[in-house]
Amino acid sequence: MKRIIILIISGILIVGVFKASTVGWRFWGRNLGVSDRENMELVERLKRHVYKLSAEIGDRSVFRYKQLQQAQKYITNEFRSLGYKVELQEYKVYGKSVHNIIATKKGTTNPEELIVVGAHYDTCSNPGADDNASGIAGLIELAEILSKKKTNISIEFVAFVNEEPPFFKTDDMGSLVYAKWAKKENKKIKAAVILEMIGYYINEPNSQKYPPLFGLFYPNKGNFIAVVGNFKSKWLTKEVTSSFKKHSSFPIEALSTFEFISGVDFSDHWAFWQQGYPAVMITDTSFYRYAHYHEKSDTHEKLNYEAIAEVVKGLSGVLLEI
Repeated sequence: MKRIIILIISGILIVGVFKASTVGWRFWGRNLGVSDRENMELVERLKRHVYKLSAEIGDRSVFRYKQLQQAQKYITNEFRSLGYKVELQEYKVYGKSVHNIIATKKGTTNPEELIVVGAHYDTCSNPGADDNASGIAGLIELAEILSKKKTNISIEFVAFVNEEPPFFKTDDMGSLVYAKWAKKENKKIKAAVILEMIGYYINEPNSQKYPPLFGLFYPNKGNFIAVVGNFKSKWLTKEVTSSFKKHSSFPIEALSTFEFISGVDFSDHWAFWQQGYPAVMITDTSFYRYAHYHEKSDTHEKLNYEAIAEVVKGLSGVLLEI
């Protein structure tokens, strides 16, 4: 008995967790009704974005430069069609110009304060439907929803380039270029919310995996969205999670823990942590659930667009509150 208690206590210390209760999702297991026109339109737009990026454009990176440019053009045009002023943050990698895509919504009462909502649009030698066309689709649709709302502080919707290897955690990583620039310009970034793979959900038992010991504290079904942060961003992890629960009944779990735990820093939120900004990752947990991570089988038909729509609607409420 003492050994069991010690193991449990050790697990709690390793997890270092703020854990939100999973809530039931009233839409799980059924399609949205045809009378719910707004939801259906959101679902169809999400499908369109993911299909365009993953099926029509496909693998997009510095090593597939034409496709990377096509993805850049598509995202830029989508932001502009929503009425946003779009800036391209340009820098060179391997002699080629690459760009972070920045769409800005000015706040009404405190425009100098800023929330960054980001997702990367490059891929790792694959179609990249979940990784990360799903995140870009969510980013565009959040920009559309928020374009119709007044916000007290400013929001920058940023599509980052060069998140994937060999650029991850190097000076050529798009989000690190942005975060360093923001620090140099004394940008008052209150929070960064990064969308990293938000498209795959499964209700089967034991479909969700974890690092050692984490499974003692979290569900074994991969039917939830996760909010992941480091200890310095714990307040943001908690705030995003509690706000999300006000605006959606979709299942959500939260984790604040050590950055060395595998997967915890595997996206653009890492770049903001390096510059001292609070940041969280919104994710379907990537390779801990999705067998097609970084594989050519990461294709559009595997994703649950009704679930993505629920996540987007929940996050739109979050962005109006934090």
